[in-house]
Amino acid sequence: MAESGFPLPPEDFCALCADTLRDPVTIPCGDTYCLECIKVYWDQFDHMGVYRCPQCRATYTPRPVLKRNLPDVNQQTQRQLPELTPFPYMHRESFCDFCVGHRKKAVKSCLMCLAYYCETHVKPHYESSTFKRHKLVDEMGHLDRKICPQHEKGLELFCRTDQMCICVLCTVREHRSHNITSAEEERNEKQKVLVVTQSEVQYIIQERMKELQELKHNVEVLKSGAQRAQAESDKTFHEMLQAVERWKAEIHQMITANMQSAMSQAEGYVDRLEQEIQELQRRDAELRQILETEDNIHFLQNFPTLCVPPEAMVPKVLINPQFSFGEMSKTAMEMKENLDDICKKELSKISKTVSETPVYILLPRNGDKRLKVPSRVDFQEPKTRMDFLRYTCKMSFDPNTVYKELVLSEGNQKVTRKKTVHFHPDHPERFDGFSQVLCMESFTGFRFYWEAEWSGEFSIGVAYKTISRKGKNSHSLLGYNEKSWSLLCSDSGYSAWHNKVERDLPEAPRATRIGVYLDYAGNTVAFYSVSEHNMVLIHRFKAQFSEPLYAGFGVGSSVTLCQLKKNAKPY
Repeated sequence: MAESGFPLPPEDFCALCADTLRDPVTIPCGDTYCLECIKVYWDQFDHMGVYRCPQCRATYTPRPVLKRNLPDVNQQTQRQLPELTPFPYMHRESFCDFCVGHRKKAVKSCLMCLAYYCETHVKPHYESSTFKRHKLVDEMGHLDRKICPQHEKGLELFCRTDQMCICVLCTVREHRSHNITSAEEERNEKQKVLVVTQSEVQYIIQERMKELQELKHNVEVLKSGAQRAQAESDKTFHEMLQAVERWKAEIHQMITANMQSAMSQAEGYVDRLEQEIQELQRRDAELRQILETEDNIHFLQNFPTLCVPPEAMVPKVLINPQFSFGEMSKTAMEMKENLDDICKKELSKISKTVSETPVYILLPRNGDKRLKVPSRVDFQEPKTRMDFLRYTCKMSFDPNTVYKELVLSEGNQKVTRKKTVHFHPDHPERFDGFSQVLCMESFTGFRFYWEAEWSGEFSIGVAYKTISRKGKNSHSLLGYNEKSWSLLCSDSGYSAWHNKVERDLPEAPRATRIGVYLDYAGNTVAFYSVSEHNMVLIHRFKAQFSEPLYAGFGVGSSVTLCQLKKNAKPY
């Protein structure tokens, strides 16, 4: 029994949760715990600033940095997360303003003197009563940003009306009659918001770390299943006659190809999760640093960019429960018993099943903690309009992207082109060369369906957010670059475009309503002519989507987003 009362655990168990170690970390005294367990345990001592080992009671100040242990057996294959790099605008090295000759590094700055001090020249501020009202803060390298550019006075106040830091003289004219408060009081209010944001970031980091470990574990299970299926298939095929040896080779090749494909996909998903975790950790470090600073002005000036909660960058990845290598070994036994004819039939069937069943399921992060694993029905290709309506998504036009001749109405559900130029504030996402607009919602992970009614020549499609918005060139025109796919519709017919290449299209019935079906995981986007009685496929693009997609429209006269319901009756 340990001194703290905790029983001494087995080597592979955590003393805090009494379970097998998950994400093991070894603290300076040599004891090992689950990363999450020791983090939660130490969180309760943050107010004291002294942290103890639950077993040997060794104490640490400050809190030790936790780093995951890498098992020896996997040390060659596991990839460590890159070390965090400091944010350049958080700290800039400065030098003492009073050193003669070689200037020493500044350790403090005075908000009253507006000067930098090294350890030697800052001493009078501590020793002389002359400086007792001066405000010393840790040197952050941004003293010039603490001076009012108009009055050259120190920034001490905050204007809530204009949301900016001001000096005392600013209250006389520029900010007269505005809602003014002290920088300290405003910092206290905004700090509450930033603390909540940091809590959200830390929670997301924990969730992503769990997902990453579960994904790696499931990939290993998947790999073991593939190896087991391959071994069973080899054993079965060795017992068969030499005449069926060619079928053995095909089964072997199929398993290997699917395993390589699965591993290749997994590597991409793992890399993206690791990148998101790194970005979140960078964000957490940034929040931690700004929360600890004593410089109110620096805090308030960085607050607007730091208080925004992070958006999910990567969809959640699950191993599809419908995917299994075990079916292959079962099929091999059936082939042995039924010889050549049954081999041809069954091999064809299992090949189709494996190729059409995805290994991984991508789920959008919509904030719902109770994510539902899709059923087999979710993976069947929709055939009727009722099937398509199951994937209906709500959309609205993005006002920041509309061309200068476009006017939004009906709650941003309709866009109309006018020949007169309308005022829209400048925005980096606005199209300034073509009469185009994007929707606000991003699509990634699974399946989506929407419809639009149009008049006048128009184009409808999908595009990455990184599509160019400026100038009249192919980089910003839907369908004429590698970042967009579109269907051009006019009274004379349809044409499909991607990267300046036009696709030949068969005749399709003319309709004023176009349906778009996006299967992000399946790397397809299809366009349908929708009428009162049926839907007819106009064109389907096959692609390798690498970024979230946005619905895009080129407007000739008007375009209206149709209000659809998942249980709606046929149009």
